[in-house]
Amino acid sequence: MVPHLITALTGPINELEARILDSMPAIERWFRLEWMEHTPPFYCSVDLRNAGFKLAPVDTNLFPGGFNNLTPEMLPLAVQAAMAAIEKICPEAKNLLLIPEQAHTRNTFYLSSVQRLMRIFTQAGLNVRLGTLDDAVKAPTPVALPDGSELVLEPLLRTRGRLGLKDFDPCTILLNNDLSEGVPRALQHLHEQYLLPPLHAGWGVRRMSRHFQSYEEVAKKFAKLLGMDPWLINPMFGQCTEVNPGDAAGLDCVQTNVDALLTKVRRKYKEYGINEKPFVVVKADTGNDGLGPVTVRDAKDLGEAYARARARAAASNVAVTEATQVIIQEGVPTYERVNDAVAEPVVTMIDRYVVGGYYRVHAERGVDENLNAPGARYVPLAFAGSHHLPRAGEKPGANAPNRFYMYGVIGRLAMLAASYELEATDPDAEVYE
Repeated sequence: MVPHLITALTGPINELEARILDSMPAIERWFRLEWMEHTPPFYCSVDLRNAGFKLAPVDTNLFPGGFNNLTPEMLPLAVQAAMAAIEKICPEAKNLLLIPEQAHTRNTFYLSSVQRLMRIFTQAGLNVRLGTLDDAVKAPTPVALPDGSELVLEPLLRTRGRLGLKDFDPCTILLNNDLSEGVPRALQHLHEQYLLPPLHAGWGVRRMSRHFQSYEEVAKKFAKLLGMDPWLINPMFGQCTEVNPGDAAGLDCVQTNVDALLTKVRRKYKEYGINEKPFVVVKADTGNDGLGPVTVRDAKDLGEAYARARARAAASNVAVTEATQVIIQEGVPTYERVNDAVAEPVVTMIDRYVVGGYYRVHAERGVDENLNAPGARYVPLAFAGSHHLPRAGEKPGANAPNRFYMYGVIGRLAMLAASYELEATDPDAEVYE
């Protein structure tokens, strides 16, 4: 299924699709060479936005959910990718301990994703059990799922330098917890166990601005390979590291950067003949602060935009810890539709392989708003029956595998940027002068 794209079937995005299809052998060789030098994140998902005039990632999640949204046809590929990932790290692996987000252990939609993830690694040949960081869980606790099945959450058991469960000693620990609350003592100073992703992938260390700085580097390399403008796949950005959202003067840095970035985007719009009013998105550099992304079309409207975001958070009973470090990102509208509702593709990867994806759909949000919000629903992205390979020469936008291949390429560029990012922030990496 290809959703309706409400832009004309001409213009930059279709030229980009044609160029990517024509360059497929060169692209795949380029990725192979990059992966010889850089280690991909264990798994990740990438939120994309297709504006018709550009296609770009807007968020890269190193602790992805949504595995329950993958089509059953994609599961064999996910299992193969999981096998490849585990074999590289711990070929003799027998036991895998999966640690989910403790804040979402009552969210059955999230737990359905965890169940699917457990199934993938079980089919990859591992004994998989679920350990929770929630201190309130003192004994194995069953949790019912919507399909009538259940998961069992077990209390973690720390024994000297190892972490496991009662009668379960894993060689590999898979985190599905973004560590936004910090690194628990139970995960620190582990010996002879593989912790995936590493602790410095958590939001205690990670910064969106660092990721998009790495992505800009990757996009420039890729654009040079294809002889194209990197802006077509890269959202420009700025950042502020000292912000006080509760004080008018505390937003001066943000306001200045919003104005500067809007000026750059207007210049690009003029270059490409795009007759739209650009916008930027302000969001916490350290992940989610409860406010979520704030959309701004004019720097002088920043205070009002923050006020609307606070009101929306209050109406949804969302706890807010307003960020003191923010990234100001070029807004990329989404012009994809599923049943007349705004949609954006999410690409899911394990190791260096695309294993599927889905559309995030929100009937109550606009083309310039964050869709990852209450009320969103999810439509499996068929990666259109993986047995259908992309075909060059067809009218751009008309062929599902062609569109999905393009999504997969941009998703892998963001994953490669994440590998650059993790290398740069690795506390154990050797630094050569």
